[in-house]
Amino acid sequence: MSTPPDPLDPLLDRWACPKEPAPNLSPEVWRRIMMAEGGRREGFWAEMDAWLSRAPFAALFVACCALLGLFLAEVRLNHEQREHSALLAQSYLQLIDPLLKENAVAKAP
Repeated sequence: MSTPPDPLDPLLDRWACPKEPAPNLSPEVWRRIMMAEGGRREGFWAEMDAWLSRAPFAALFVACCALLGLFLAEVRLNHEQREHSALLAQSYLQLIDPLLKENAVAKAP
């Protein structure tokens, strides 16, 4: 028992890759196609582009940047609060002990 011939076989036999680019397409389009097919960039930025083009890694990168920004803001705010507390303590000491200011001036020279 033989199978009937597939009607796509003659069409697939005639099909072939185009030998030359179509003349009505812009050379810029063909240059981009050639770069996408065979021209891989190398280097750090190409690797970063490859990693960040994946959605999970891009989301992780954004989350890490946000957390780093929050951490740095907290460190800066903590430093400012520490300086403010030191100034308050110093002004309180000068308020309750007026001789502290005179002793500090007397010791300076």
